[in-house]
Amino acid sequence: MSRFLLFSALALALAGCGDSSTQSAPSMRTDANGDLRYGQLRFRPCSLGEEGMVAIEAQCATLDAPENHDAPKGRKIQLAVALIPAKNATQPDPVVIIAGGPGQAILDAYPMLHDALEDVRRSRNILLMDARGTGGSHLLQCDELSAMADGGALEPGLEQLRDWATRCRDRLAKTSDLRYYTTTDHIRDLDLLRTKVGVDAFNLVGISYGTRVAQQFAKRYPAHTRTMTLDSIAPNTLVLGQEHARNLDAALKQQFARCIAEPACKRNIGDPAAMLAKVRATLQAGGIAPVRYRDPTSGEWREEAPTFGHLAALLRFYAYRPESASMLPLVLHDASQGRYETLLSQARSLSGEVGDSMALGMHLSVSCSEDPEIHVDAADKDTILGTSMAEFLQAQCAVWPKGARPADFRKPLSGNVPVLAISGEFDPVTPPRYGDEVVKTLPNGRHLVLPGQGHSVLATGCMPKLFAQFIEKADAKALDAACLKRLKASPPFSGYYGWEP
Repeated sequence: MSRFLLFSALALALAGCGDSSTQSAPSMRTDANGDLRYGQLRFRPCSLGEEGMVAIEAQCATLDAPENHDAPKGRKIQLAVALIPAKNATQPDPVVIIAGGPGQAILDAYPMLHDALEDVRRSRNILLMDARGTGGSHLLQCDELSAMADGGALEPGLEQLRDWATRCRDRLAKTSDLRYYTTTDHIRDLDLLRTKVGVDAFNLVGISYGTRVAQQFAKRYPAHTRTMTLDSIAPNTLVLGQEHARNLDAALKQQFARCIAEPACKRNIGDPAAMLAKVRATLQAGGIAPVRYRDPTSGEWREEAPTFGHLAALLRFYAYRPESASMLPLVLHDASQGRYETLLSQARSLSGEVGDSMALGMHLSVSCSEDPEIHVDAADKDTILGTSMAEFLQAQCAVWPKGARPADFRKPLSGNVPVLAISGEFDPVTPPRYGDEVVKTLPNGRHLVLPGQGHSVLATGCMPKLFAQFIEKADAKALDAACLKRLKASPPFSGYYGWEP
């Protein structure tokens, strides 16, 4: 999961904020200055969404938190908080959404989910807080990585990675104690937020890595967890990144089988697995002349020699969603014929997006503190990614400060909290078996698998309606999920104009 967590672009719409009915929300009021007060926090109008997106009207505030919760008189950091008031806030327990990564900022990611929460927002507030180290919450960004990507270093050496991590560490350490930007610190921030807004319980929604945060919060604060929705589940037992190479290979095998099963794809494209093997061998051998291609972000012409790093980046990110995975056979077909322009342009676009959306300093603080078990597994050697993920993380963690991890951190969540777990059938990062594992110890839990889908599926098909019903009744087992059977994966591209009807 780690730095791969980019979510699909969904249709956006304006939130119904500023409605006078929000004043009836429990513990919410307008002060003499016209600012919205939610418990002890003062909110002011703001908008969420990046340039070029439809802005989501919201209310924003900052929350002061100790960098080290066990030293409350020490350094303070400011955490960015946003509120999307309900249309008619009759329920006291807000929905709190936790982003993936580790390293993604929820205030940036939320607009992609806004429409899917329309039914939930009728009676419940949406409360968001960027995890410490991300977005507007004392950002721990490593610009060094972006510089490497701009230089085409998609396959950095281990010494280069250690040097990058060391330089980033030394720069960030001037204003931050990097040991205190972990999941454990984040859940303490979330409970501080709960007390400041004056509510008794949260309805937690965790996405990808955010499911780890949600499970750890529910474990530590069960009385303050009304419901928990886990989208693309990472079990507490999972070492982040350890199984990614094998999971990706399994997902690609599923996707390529769909091309073989489609007559047009098989006829026009051929066997994607065979083409992948050919392209991989060619790129790993090296010596390919530079190729001129257009940068899809800036529109500028670039010239770059194709490498295996470009292919690996493309496979990782394209496999996240069936819509993009359906293009892989065509991209591999072109590359196998020596046409690398699409491969290079898409790899360039993806590497830039990851650098912009993920706080890699926070990512390292989490992974190095919580997943020291990661190791080079000989069984990964023949996978597409090989053992690079473990090697890269080990190289960086060798020089990165590490925080404490609770003794029961790996223990599966148990108890009676109502849990709705959802997975995509073709998810290459958090496959459905992870959801099965988590609900085994949760008697009030239910796991739904969305046919033909990939990573991050809350906004897919009829899932928003089911989610709203779950939040309303807090009973996942009572849901009629038959509507999910209508979902299907996007057919594989059989040519430049898409798939044949």
